[in-house]
Amino acid sequence: MDTTLYTAICVVLTLAALYIFSISSNWNKNSKPPQKKFPPGPRRLPFIGNLHNVDLKKPHLAYFKLSKIYGPVFSIQLGSKRMVILAGYETVRDALVNHAAEFSGRALAPMFQKMDHGNGIVWSNGENWKVMRRFTISTLRDFGMGKSSIEEKITEECSHLIQHFESFKGKPFDNAMILNGSVANIIVSVLLGKRMDYEDNTFLRLLKLVNENVQLLGSPQVALYNIFPFIQFLPGDYKKLTTNLKELFAFIKSTFVEHMKNLDILDPRSIVDAFLVRQKQEKENSESYFHNDNLSSLVRNLFSAGMETTSTTLRWGLLLMIKYPHVQEKVQEEISQIIGLANPSYNHRGDMPYTNAVVHEIQRFADVVPLNVPHETTKDVIFKGYFIPKGTYVIPLLTSVLRDKTQFDYPEEFNPNNFLDSEGNFLKKDAFIPFSAGRRVCAGENLARMELFIFFASLLQKFTFHLPPGITDVNLDTLVGFTNTPTPQKICAISRY
Repeated sequence: MDTTLYTAICVVLTLAALYIFSISSNWNKNSKPPQKKFPPGPRRLPFIGNLHNVDLKKPHLAYFKLSKIYGPVFSIQLGSKRMVILAGYETVRDALVNHAAEFSGRALAPMFQKMDHGNGIVWSNGENWKVMRRFTISTLRDFGMGKSSIEEKITEECSHLIQHFESFKGKPFDNAMILNGSVANIIVSVLLGKRMDYEDNTFLRLLKLVNENVQLLGSPQVALYNIFPFIQFLPGDYKKLTTNLKELFAFIKSTFVEHMKNLDILDPRSIVDAFLVRQKQEKENSESYFHNDNLSSLVRNLFSAGMETTSTTLRWGLLLMIKYPHVQEKVQEEISQIIGLANPSYNHRGDMPYTNAVVHEIQRFADVVPLNVPHETTKDVIFKGYFIPKGTYVIPLLTSVLRDKTQFDYPEEFNPNNFLDSEGNFLKKDAFIPFSAGRRVCAGENLARMELFIFFASLLQKFTFHLPPGITDVNLDTLVGFTNTPTPQKICAISRY
Protein backbone atom coordinates (compact mmCIF):
# COMPACT_ATOMS: atom_id res chain seq x y z
CA MET A 1 0.00 0.00 0.00
CA ASP A 2 1.16 3.52 -0.79
CA THR A 3 2.56 5.12 2.38
CA THR A 4 0.53 8.31 1.90
CA LEU A 5 -2.73 6.38 1.52
CA TYR A 6 -1.89 4.20 4.49
CA THR A 7 -1.19 7.27 6.61
CA ALA A 8 -4.42 8.89 5.52
CA ILE A 9 -6.43 5.81 6.51
CA CYS A 10 -4.76 5.71 9.92
CA VAL A 11 -5.43 9.42 10.43
CA VAL A 12 -9.13 8.98 9.56
CA LEU A 13 -9.37 6.06 11.98
CA THR A 14 -7.62 8.03 14.67
CA LEU A 15 -9.86 11.07 14.25
CA ALA A 16 -12.98 8.91 14.32
CA ALA A 17 -11.84 7.14 17.45
CA LEU A 18 -10.78 10.46 18.97
CA TYR A 19 -14.35 11.78 18.60
CA ILE A 20 -15.81 8.64 20.17
CA PHE A 21 -13.44 8.51 23.09
CA SER A 22 -13.42 12.27 23.74
CA ILE A 23 -16.88 11.99 25.35
CA SER A 24 -15.56 9.52 27.91
CA SER A 25 -13.68 10.28 31.12
CA ASN A 26 -10.70 12.61 31.19
CA TRP A 27 -7.89 10.61 29.54
CA ASN A 28 -5.13 12.46 31.33
CA LYS A 29 -6.11 11.24 34.81
CA ASN A 30 -3.86 8.38 35.90
CA SER A 31 -5.38 5.30 37.51
CA LYS A 32 -2.58 5.16 40.08
CA PRO A 33 -3.30 5.97 43.72
CA PRO A 34 -3.07 9.75 44.17
CA GLN A 35 -0.33 9.54 46.78
CA LYS A 36 1.98 7.64 44.41
CA LYS A 37 3.77 9.81 41.89
CA PHE A 38 4.10 8.36 38.37
CA PRO A 39 7.01 9.72 36.27
CA PRO A 40 6.21 13.03 34.53
CA GLY A 41 5.86 13.45 30.79
CA PRO A 42 4.33 15.53 28.01
CA ARG A 43 0.61 16.24 28.02
CA ARG A 44 -1.42 13.43 26.49
CA LEU A 45 -4.28 13.70 24.03
CA PRO A 46 -7.38 11.51 24.15
CA PHE A 47 -7.00 8.13 22.43
CA ILE A 48 -3.62 8.80 20.76
CA GLY A 49 -1.78 9.74 23.96
CA ASN A 50 1.63 11.16 23.03
CA LEU A 51 1.72 9.81 19.50
CA HIS A 52 2.03 13.39 18.26
CA ASN A 53 5.26 13.79 20.28
CA VAL A 54 7.05 10.81 18.72
CA ASP A 55 8.54 10.27 15.26
CA LEU A 56 7.77 6.59 14.69
CA LYS A 57 10.61 6.36 12.15
CA LYS A 58 13.23 7.31 14.77
CA PRO A 59 11.55 7.21 18.17
CA HIS A 60 14.86 7.02 20.06
CA LEU A 61 15.71 10.57 18.97
CA ALA A 62 12.33 11.85 20.19
CA TYR A 63 12.77 10.11 23.55
CA PHE A 64 16.31 11.48 23.91
CA LYS A 65 15.00 14.98 23.27
CA LEU A 66 12.12 14.56 25.73
CA SER A 67 14.55 13.36 28.41
CA LYS A 68 16.22 16.76 28.31
CA ILE A 69 12.86 18.34 29.16
CA TYR A 70 11.34 15.88 31.64
CA GLY A 71 14.44 14.31 33.17
CA PRO A 72 16.07 10.86 33.18
CA VAL A 73 12.87 9.08 34.29
CA PHE A 74 9.77 10.17 32.38
CA SER A 75 6.63 8.70 30.89
CA ILE A 76 4.79 8.77 27.61
CA GLN A 77 1.56 7.17 26.49
CA LEU A 78 1.08 5.65 23.06
CA GLY A 79 -2.56 4.85 22.57
CA SER A 80 -3.64 3.40 25.90
CA LYS A 81 -0.19 2.03 26.75
CA ARG A 82 1.78 3.91 29.38
CA MET A 83 5.54 3.61 29.05
CA VAL A 84 8.47 4.74 31.18
CA ILE A 85 11.68 5.89 29.50
CA LEU A 86 14.98 5.65 31.37
CA ALA A 87 17.71 7.98 30.08
CA GLY A 88 21.39 8.46 30.88
CA TYR A 89 24.03 6.03 32.14
CA GLU A 90 23.44 6.47 35.85
CA THR A 91 19.69 5.93 35.61
CA VAL A 92 19.79 3.01 33.16
CA ARG A 93 22.48 1.18 35.12
CA ASP A 94 20.69 1.80 38.42
CA ALA A 95 17.52 0.23 37.02
CA LEU A 96 19.05 -2.73 35.16
CA VAL A 97 21.77 -3.62 37.68
CA ASN A 98 20.82 -2.30 41.13
CA HIS A 99 17.10 -3.01 40.61
CA ALA A 100 17.62 -5.99 38.32
CA ALA A 101 14.76 -8.09 39.65
CA GLU A 102 12.18 -5.33 39.30
CA PHE A 103 13.17 -4.38 35.74
CA SER A 104 14.00 -7.83 34.34
CA GLY A 105 10.68 -8.55 32.64
CA ARG A 106 10.29 -8.51 28.87
CA ALA A 107 7.60 -6.20 27.52
CA LEU A 108 5.40 -7.97 24.99
CA ALA A 109 3.67 -5.68 22.52
CA PRO A 110 1.22 -7.46 20.15
CA MET A 111 3.79 -8.10 17.39
CA PHE A 112 6.43 -9.32 19.85
CA GLN A 113 3.91 -11.74 21.32
CA LYS A 114 2.93 -12.93 17.84
CA MET A 115 6.58 -13.57 16.92
CA ASP A 116 7.38 -16.20 19.55
CA HIS A 117 4.25 -16.60 21.70
CA GLY A 118 6.38 -16.31 24.84
CA ASN A 119 8.87 -18.98 23.75
CA GLY A 120 12.63 -18.78 23.15
CA ILE A 121 14.97 -16.44 24.99
CA VAL A 122 14.36 -12.91 23.67
CA TRP A 123 10.58 -12.53 23.98
CA SER A 124 9.93 -14.78 26.97
CA ASN A 125 9.42 -14.27 30.69
CA GLY A 126 9.36 -16.17 33.97
CA GLU A 127 10.62 -19.71 34.31
CA ASN A 128 10.64 -20.33 30.55
CA TRP A 129 13.10 -17.47 30.07
CA LYS A 130 15.29 -18.60 32.98
CA VAL A 131 15.51 -22.19 31.71
CA MET A 132 16.19 -21.18 28.10
CA ARG A 133 18.80 -18.59 29.12
CA ARG A 134 20.67 -21.05 31.37
CA PHE A 135 20.61 -23.66 28.62
CA THR A 136 21.78 -21.16 25.97
CA ILE A 137 24.69 -19.76 27.96
CA SER A 138 25.95 -23.15 29.13
CA THR A 139 25.60 -24.71 25.67
CA LEU A 140 27.30 -21.79 23.92
CA ARG A 141 30.17 -22.31 26.35
CA ASP A 142 30.25 -26.03 25.60
CA PHE A 143 30.52 -25.26 21.88
CA GLY A 144 33.40 -22.86 22.27
CA MET A 145 32.12 -19.38 23.11
CA GLY A 146 35.08 -17.53 24.60
CA LYS A 147 37.47 -20.39 23.74
CA SER A 148 40.07 -20.99 21.05
CA SER A 149 37.79 -23.41 19.21
CA ILE A 150 35.28 -20.69 18.33
CA GLU A 151 38.13 -18.32 17.48
CA GLU A 152 39.35 -20.85 14.93
CA LYS A 153 35.90 -20.82 13.31
CA ILE A 154 35.94 -17.01 13.18
CA THR A 155 39.40 -16.99 11.63
CA GLU A 156 38.35 -19.58 9.05
CA GLU A 157 35.27 -17.53 8.16
CA CYS A 158 37.45 -14.42 7.82
CA SER A 159 39.51 -16.20 5.18
CA HIS A 160 36.34 -16.94 3.15
CA LEU A 161 35.25 -13.32 3.53
CA ILE A 162 38.63 -11.97 2.43
CA GLN A 163 38.59 -14.19 -0.66
CA HIS A 164 35.17 -12.81 -1.54
CA PHE A 165 36.37 -9.21 -1.14
CA GLU A 166 39.44 -9.98 -3.27
CA SER A 167 37.24 -11.32 -6.07
CA PHE A 168 36.06 -7.76 -6.83
CA LYS A 169 39.67 -6.68 -7.59
CA GLY A 170 39.15 -3.21 -6.15
CA LYS A 171 35.89 -2.53 -7.99
CA PRO A 172 32.81 -1.20 -6.14
CA PHE A 173 30.54 -3.70 -4.42
CA ASP A 174 27.84 -3.81 -1.75
CA ASN A 175 29.17 -5.61 1.32
CA ALA A 176 25.89 -5.96 3.24
CA MET A 177 24.89 -9.49 2.25
CA ILE A 178 28.37 -10.98 2.40
CA LEU A 179 29.05 -9.55 5.88
CA ASN A 180 25.69 -10.89 7.00
CA GLY A 181 26.60 -14.30 5.64
CA SER A 182 30.07 -14.37 7.20
CA VAL A 183 28.87 -13.44 10.66
CA ALA A 184 25.81 -15.69 10.34
CA ASN A 185 28.04 -18.65 9.57
CA ILE A 186 29.61 -18.44 13.02
CA ILE A 187 26.28 -18.87 14.79
CA VAL A 188 25.11 -21.35 12.13
CA SER A 189 28.13 -23.55 12.88
CA VAL A 190 27.16 -23.51 16.56
CA LEU A 191 23.43 -23.99 15.94
CA LEU A 192 23.63 -26.61 13.20
CA GLY A 193 27.20 -27.91 13.41
CA LYS A 194 28.25 -26.72 9.94
CA ARG A 195 28.79 -23.58 7.89
CA MET A 196 26.80 -22.69 4.77
CA ASP A 197 28.10 -21.60 1.40
CA TYR A 198 27.67 -17.93 0.50
CA GLU A 199 26.01 -18.93 -2.79
CA ASP A 200 23.57 -21.39 -1.18
CA ASN A 201 20.09 -20.20 -2.18
CA THR A 202 18.54 -21.36 1.10
CA PHE A 203 21.19 -19.47 3.06
CA LEU A 204 20.68 -16.33 0.99
CA ARG A 205 16.93 -16.55 1.54
CA LEU A 206 17.41 -16.87 5.29
CA LEU A 207 19.68 -13.84 5.37
CA LYS A 208 17.16 -11.84 3.37
CA LEU A 209 14.32 -12.84 5.68
CA VAL A 210 16.22 -11.87 8.82
CA ASN A 211 17.31 -8.52 7.39
CA GLU A 212 13.82 -7.74 6.16
CA ASN A 213 12.26 -8.71 9.49
CA VAL A 214 14.58 -6.42 11.44
CA GLN A 215 13.60 -3.50 9.20
CA LEU A 216 9.89 -4.34 9.35
CA LEU A 217 9.93 -4.72 13.11
CA GLY A 218 10.97 -1.08 13.46
CA SER A 219 8.66 0.32 10.78
CA PRO A 220 6.00 2.94 11.61
CA GLN A 221 3.25 0.58 10.43
CA VAL A 222 4.29 -2.15 12.87
CA ALA A 223 4.60 0.49 15.60
CA LEU A 224 1.02 1.58 14.88
CA TYR A 225 -0.12 -2.04 14.97
CA ASN A 226 1.49 -2.44 18.42
CA ILE A 227 -0.35 0.69 19.59
CA PHE A 228 -3.68 0.02 17.86
CA PRO A 229 -3.96 -3.75 17.17
CA PHE A 230 -7.47 -3.25 15.74
CA ILE A 231 -5.88 -1.95 12.47
CA GLN A 232 -4.72 -5.50 11.67
CA PHE A 233 -7.48 -5.83 9.05
CA LEU A 234 -5.64 -3.21 6.94
CA PRO A 235 -2.70 -4.09 4.68
CA GLY A 236 0.62 -3.27 6.31
CA ASP A 237 4.16 -4.27 7.19
CA TYR A 238 2.91 -6.39 10.09
CA LYS A 239 1.30 -8.81 7.60
CA LYS A 240 4.55 -9.13 5.64
CA LEU A 241 6.46 -9.70 8.89
CA THR A 242 4.04 -12.44 9.90
CA THR A 243 4.43 -14.15 6.52
CA ASN A 244 8.22 -13.98 6.77
CA LEU A 245 8.19 -15.49 10.25
CA LYS A 246 6.12 -18.45 9.04
CA GLU A 247 8.66 -19.13 6.29
CA LEU A 248 11.56 -18.81 8.70
CA PHE A 249 10.00 -21.15 11.24
CA ALA A 250 9.22 -23.68 8.50
CA PHE A 251 12.91 -23.85 7.58
CA ILE A 252 13.98 -24.13 11.22
CA LYS A 253 11.55 -26.98 11.88
CA SER A 254 12.73 -28.85 8.80
CA THR A 255 16.28 -28.83 10.18
CA PHE A 256 15.06 -30.55 13.36
CA VAL A 257 13.95 -33.54 11.33
CA GLU A 258 17.42 -33.94 9.82
CA HIS A 259 19.08 -33.61 13.21
CA MET A 260 16.73 -36.14 14.80
CA LYS A 261 17.61 -38.66 12.06
CA ASN A 262 21.31 -38.42 12.80
CA LEU A 263 21.21 -37.58 16.51
CA ASP A 264 23.96 -39.17 18.59
CA ILE A 265 22.99 -38.70 22.23
CA LEU A 266 26.58 -39.33 23.32
CA ASP A 267 28.06 -36.85 20.86
CA PRO A 268 25.88 -33.74 20.32
CA ARG A 269 27.48 -31.57 17.62
CA SER A 270 25.38 -28.42 17.87
CA ILE A 271 22.93 -26.47 20.00
CA VAL A 272 20.04 -28.16 18.20
CA ASP A 273 21.55 -31.56 19.05
CA ALA A 274 22.03 -30.54 22.69
CA PHE A 275 18.41 -29.36 22.89
CA LEU A 276 17.09 -32.58 21.34
CA VAL A 277 19.13 -34.60 23.84
CA ARG A 278 17.55 -32.68 26.72
CA GLN A 279 14.16 -33.17 25.10
CA LYS A 280 14.66 -36.95 25.09
CA GLN A 281 15.89 -36.89 28.68
CA GLU A 282 12.77 -35.01 29.81
CA LYS A 283 10.21 -36.70 27.57
CA GLU A 284 8.32 -38.03 30.61
CA ASN A 285 8.07 -34.57 32.13
CA SER A 286 4.84 -32.96 30.94
CA GLU A 287 6.01 -29.58 32.23
CA SER A 288 9.38 -29.64 30.46
CA TYR A 289 10.43 -26.48 28.64
CA PHE A 290 12.38 -28.49 26.08
CA HIS A 291 9.60 -28.70 23.51
CA ASN A 292 9.67 -27.97 19.77
CA ASP A 293 8.11 -24.53 20.00
CA ASN A 294 10.84 -23.40 22.36
CA LEU A 295 13.47 -24.91 20.09
CA SER A 296 12.07 -23.11 17.03
CA SER A 297 12.02 -19.75 18.78
CA LEU A 298 15.42 -20.24 20.39
CA VAL A 299 17.07 -21.04 17.05
CA ARG A 300 15.39 -18.04 15.40
CA ASN A 301 16.40 -15.76 18.28
CA LEU A 302 20.04 -16.84 18.19
CA PHE A 303 20.29 -16.80 14.40
CA SER A 304 18.81 -13.30 14.12
CA ALA A 305 20.60 -11.77 17.10
CA GLY A 306 23.85 -13.55 16.33
CA MET A 307 23.95 -12.21 12.79
CA GLU A 308 22.25 -8.88 12.41
CA THR A 309 23.75 -6.63 15.07
CA THR A 310 27.35 -7.79 14.60
CA SER A 311 27.28 -7.61 10.80
CA THR A 312 25.61 -4.19 10.96
CA THR A 313 28.33 -2.96 13.33
CA LEU A 314 31.01 -4.19 10.91
CA ARG A 315 29.30 -2.35 8.04
CA TRP A 316 29.38 0.84 10.12
CA GLY A 317 33.04 0.15 10.87
CA LEU A 318 34.07 0.03 7.22
CA LEU A 319 32.05 3.14 6.38
CA LEU A 320 33.62 5.03 9.28
CA MET A 321 37.11 3.98 8.19
CA ILE A 322 36.35 5.45 4.76
CA LYS A 323 34.89 8.58 6.34
CA TYR A 324 37.96 9.01 8.57
CA PRO A 325 40.96 7.74 6.56
CA HIS A 326 43.45 8.95 9.18
CA VAL A 327 41.85 6.54 11.67
CA GLN A 328 42.00 3.71 9.13
CA GLU A 329 45.68 4.42 8.52
CA LYS A 330 46.52 4.48 12.21
CA VAL A 331 44.72 1.15 12.77
CA GLN A 332 46.70 -0.39 9.91
CA GLU A 333 49.96 0.92 11.33
CA GLU A 334 49.23 -0.74 14.66
CA ILE A 335 48.22 -3.98 12.95
CA SER A 336 51.49 -4.01 10.98
CA GLN A 337 53.54 -3.38 14.12
CA ILE A 338 51.85 -5.89 16.41
CA ILE A 339 50.47 -8.63 14.13
CA GLY A 340 52.28 -8.27 10.84
CA LEU A 341 50.95 -10.89 8.43
CA ALA A 342 49.83 -13.37 11.10
CA ASN A 343 46.15 -14.06 11.69
CA PRO A 344 44.64 -11.57 14.15
CA SER A 345 43.70 -13.11 17.49
CA TYR A 346 41.34 -11.83 20.14
CA ASN A 347 44.27 -11.85 22.57
CA HIS A 348 46.01 -9.25 20.39
CA ARG A 349 43.59 -6.57 21.58
CA GLY A 350 45.56 -6.11 24.80
CA ASP A 351 48.61 -5.05 22.76
CA MET A 352 46.58 -2.94 20.33
CA PRO A 353 44.97 -0.12 22.36
CA TYR A 354 44.17 2.06 19.37
CA THR A 355 42.46 -0.68 17.34
CA ASN A 356 40.60 -1.81 20.44
CA ALA A 357 39.46 1.77 21.05
CA VAL A 358 38.31 2.11 17.44
CA VAL A 359 36.22 -1.07 17.63
CA HIS A 360 34.59 0.18 20.82
CA GLU A 361 34.00 3.61 19.32
CA ILE A 362 32.37 2.06 16.24
CA GLN A 363 29.93 0.25 18.51
CA ARG A 364 29.24 3.36 20.58
CA PHE A 365 28.79 5.68 17.63
CA ALA A 366 26.76 3.21 15.54
CA ASP A 367 24.31 2.75 18.41
CA VAL A 368 22.91 -0.31 16.64
CA VAL A 369 20.07 -1.07 19.11
CA PRO A 370 19.13 2.46 20.26
CA LEU A 371 15.92 1.56 22.11
CA ASN A 372 17.35 -1.57 23.71
CA VAL A 373 14.89 -4.46 23.75
CA PRO A 374 11.88 -3.30 25.80
CA HIS A 375 11.68 -4.29 29.47
CA GLU A 376 8.74 -4.61 31.83
CA THR A 377 8.53 -4.23 35.59
CA THR A 378 7.93 -7.55 37.37
CA LYS A 379 6.53 -5.89 40.49
CA ASP A 380 5.57 -2.47 41.82
CA VAL A 381 8.71 -0.41 42.36
CA ILE A 382 9.65 2.99 43.74
CA PHE A 383 12.48 4.21 41.51
CA LYS A 384 14.13 7.62 41.75
CA GLY A 385 11.20 8.78 43.83
CA TYR A 386 8.56 7.66 41.31
CA PHE A 387 6.03 4.87 41.58
CA ILE A 388 6.18 2.46 38.63
CA PRO A 389 3.49 -0.26 38.76
CA LYS A 390 4.03 -3.91 37.95
CA GLY A 391 3.63 -4.61 34.23
CA THR A 392 4.80 -1.17 33.07
CA TYR A 393 6.48 -1.09 29.65
CA VAL A 394 10.03 0.27 30.19
CA ILE A 395 12.56 1.48 27.61
CA PRO A 396 16.15 1.72 28.91
CA LEU A 397 17.30 4.16 26.21
CA LEU A 398 20.75 2.98 25.08
CA THR A 399 21.17 6.01 22.83
CA SER A 400 21.18 8.23 25.92
CA VAL A 401 23.82 6.03 27.58
CA LEU A 402 26.19 5.78 24.62
CA ARG A 403 25.89 9.55 24.09
CA ASP A 404 25.98 10.55 27.74
CA LYS A 405 28.13 13.69 27.91
CA THR A 406 29.03 12.95 31.53
CA GLN A 407 30.64 9.66 30.44
CA PHE A 408 32.24 10.43 27.06
CA ASP A 409 34.39 13.40 26.07
CA TYR A 410 33.07 13.45 22.50
CA PRO A 411 29.53 12.03 22.78
CA GLU A 412 28.19 13.32 19.45
CA GLU A 413 31.14 12.59 17.18
CA PHE A 414 33.14 9.58 16.08
CA ASN A 415 36.38 9.83 18.04
CA PRO A 416 38.48 6.87 19.30
CA ASN A 417 39.77 9.14 22.09
CA ASN A 418 36.53 8.35 23.89
CA PHE A 419 38.31 5.10 24.83
CA LEU A 420 41.92 6.30 25.18
CA ASP A 421 43.70 8.05 28.02
CA SER A 422 46.20 10.89 27.58
CA GLU A 423 49.03 8.37 27.03
CA GLY A 424 47.21 6.37 24.37
CA ASN A 425 46.28 3.44 26.62
CA PHE A 426 42.90 1.78 26.20
CA LEU A 427 40.39 3.25 28.63
CA LYS A 428 37.52 1.03 29.77
CA LYS A 429 34.23 2.89 30.16
CA ASP A 430 31.46 1.59 32.41
CA ALA A 431 28.91 3.39 30.23
CA PHE A 432 29.86 1.25 27.25
CA ILE A 433 26.82 -1.07 27.31
CA PRO A 434 25.78 -1.66 23.68
CA PHE A 435 24.77 -5.20 24.76
CA SER A 436 22.57 -3.79 27.57
CA ALA A 437 23.21 -4.71 31.21
CA GLY A 438 21.79 -6.67 34.12
CA ARG A 439 19.84 -9.88 33.86
CA ARG A 440 18.77 -9.26 30.26
CA VAL A 441 22.26 -8.54 28.94
CA CYS A 442 22.88 -10.17 25.54
CA ALA A 443 23.68 -13.86 26.03
CA GLY A 444 26.11 -13.77 23.10
CA GLU A 445 28.07 -10.68 24.19
CA ASN A 446 31.41 -12.48 24.52
CA LEU A 447 31.03 -14.10 21.09
CA ALA A 448 30.08 -10.77 19.49
CA ARG A 449 33.07 -8.98 21.03
CA MET A 450 35.42 -11.64 19.70
CA GLU A 451 33.83 -11.56 16.23
CA LEU A 452 34.00 -7.78 15.95
CA PHE A 453 37.67 -7.53 16.85
CA ILE A 454 38.88 -10.43 14.69
CA PHE A 455 36.75 -9.57 11.64
CA PHE A 456 37.64 -5.87 11.82
CA ALA A 457 41.37 -6.42 12.32
CA SER A 458 41.49 -9.09 9.59
CA LEU A 459 39.80 -6.82 7.03
CA LEU A 460 41.96 -3.80 7.87
CA GLN A 461 45.05 -6.00 7.72
CA LYS A 462 44.29 -7.08 4.15
CA PHE A 463 42.53 -4.06 2.63
CA THR A 464 42.32 -0.30 2.51
CA PHE A 465 38.74 0.84 2.01
CA HIS A 466 37.65 3.70 -0.28
CA LEU A 467 34.53 5.15 -1.83
CA PRO A 468 33.81 4.29 -5.46
CA PRO A 469 35.12 6.76 -8.07
CA GLY A 470 32.87 9.80 -8.38
CA ILE A 471 31.41 9.47 -4.87
CA THR A 472 32.70 12.25 -2.64
CA ASP A 473 31.34 11.46 0.82
CA VAL A 474 30.08 8.63 2.99
CA ASN A 475 26.36 8.55 3.73
CA LEU A 476 25.92 8.03 7.47
CA ASP A 477 22.12 8.14 7.35
CA THR A 478 20.23 5.16 8.76
CA LEU A 479 17.36 3.07 7.44
CA VAL A 480 14.11 2.83 9.35
CA GLY A 481 14.14 -0.33 11.44
CA PHE A 482 14.51 -1.96 14.83
CA THR A 483 18.27 -1.42 14.53
CA ASN A 484 20.30 1.52 13.23
CA THR A 485 21.33 0.12 9.85
CA PRO A 486 23.37 2.17 7.36
CA THR A 487 21.83 3.02 4.01
CA PRO A 488 22.98 0.73 1.16
CA GLN A 489 26.12 2.01 -0.53
CA LYS A 490 29.00 0.47 -2.41
CA ILE A 491 32.61 0.50 -1.27
CA CYS A 492 35.99 -0.46 -2.75
CA ALA A 493 38.42 -2.84 -1.02
CA ILE A 494 41.99 -2.27 -2.23
CA SER A 495 44.44 -5.04 -1.38
CA ARG A 496 47.38 -3.83 0.73
CA TYR A 497 49.75 -6.61 -0.39
